[in-house]
Amino acid sequence: MGSQMTLTATIPLEEAARRTRGAVVVGAGPAGATAARELARRGVDVMLVDRASFPRWKVCGCCLNGRAAALLNAAGLGDHAAIRRAVPLQSLCLASGGHLARVPLFGGAALSRESLDVALIQAAVEAGAAFLPETRAILLEKDAKSLRCDAPRRVLLQQDQKRAEVSARVVLAADGLGGQFLTRTPIAASVEFGARIGAGTTTTDAPAFYRPGVVYMTCGAGGYTGLVMLEDGRLDVAAAFDASAVRAGGPGPVAVRLLHEAGWPVPDGLADLPWRGTPPLTRHARQVAAERLFVVGDAAGYVEPFTGEGMAWAMASGAAVAPLAARAVERWRPEFITQWARIHRRVVSRRQTVCRAAAAVLRRPRLTRLLVRLLSQAPMLAAPVIGRLNL
Repeated sequence: MGSQMTLTATIPLEEAARRTRGAVVVGAGPAGATAARELARRGVDVMLVDRASFPRWKVCGCCLNGRAAALLNAAGLGDHAAIRRAVPLQSLCLASGGHLARVPLFGGAALSRESLDVALIQAAVEAGAAFLPETRAILLEKDAKSLRCDAPRRVLLQQDQKRAEVSARVVLAADGLGGQFLTRTPIAASVEFGARIGAGTTTTDAPAFYRPGVVYMTCGAGGYTGLVMLEDGRLDVAAAFDASAVRAGGPGPVAVRLLHEAGWPVPDGLADLPWRGTPPLTRHARQVAAERLFVVGDAAGYVEPFTGEGMAWAMASGAAVAPLAARAVERWRPEFITQWARIHRRVVSRRQTVCRAAAAVLRRPRLTRLLVRLLSQAPMLAAPVIGRLNL
């Protein structure tokens, strides 16, 4: 496991509701923790809430691309002890249909989510944010008393049998793919037809074949599987599979088949390891803002990433929303809704275009084999795409 430090609440639940907060951020992943840090740095009274305890493992490719690394450095986190342990990435080893291509990578790193999430949350707390882990948040509907545009939003917080209602001038929904915070609202994200599901596990018994600094990806019928060595010696295994392939026997056997097809060694007991899944990956939010509410990170839409783009999108959206949210705390204006939509489109949605195209290619086995065969002969043809993903 990555960082072993358990993060505890900085305030009791009872104290959370004693005053109207400037902002409540629901979800302490890369997007939420980044937003909370940036808001706190601007002097906003911000509270960061998550239903999980930290550190926590979750399904993730655990890769930071060059843009994600640059965002961490820009935030002053490049020298954080956990971030310094990240394993620099040098190449992508891509296999399909008996062909193998090695593509250079630039500026990225592999880092467990246990370490990354803890580092980002610690930075938010050090900046002044309050933190409540193991707390479920529910967005309450506006009642007759709060229909005025200057009335704060209300969030119900739950810890086991304890409850508290907190008011906030601004609420940020950053609770990811499987989040339930926006379920009862008209702006909940809709899943794209045929979206693949994510699956993942880790093992401490990695064959020597898998070297640090290399992302291994094998593609075939039913999806693709990626493997990378983490900073603590574990092998991270993350995949995107067709739902039908998983229903036929679970994610483990699909990953084993794809590794066999690539001719790569299968970690002992891979099929029987404790795999976890995700909700369908590719989705699009109907809108990314409403009155005193901003949606950030995966909750605002998601496309299958490949070498660290996902965490870059999340951190970029968290950083980009902060200036607008801070203004909304001071005084809400209806035009903030369309302003955040434009900013999000520029910062995140347009950057997802390359990954959306790549995902479409990977759904066509013949085209994937042709592409890998081409890259095996001329790997630098991938340089413009890799460069675009790192911008």
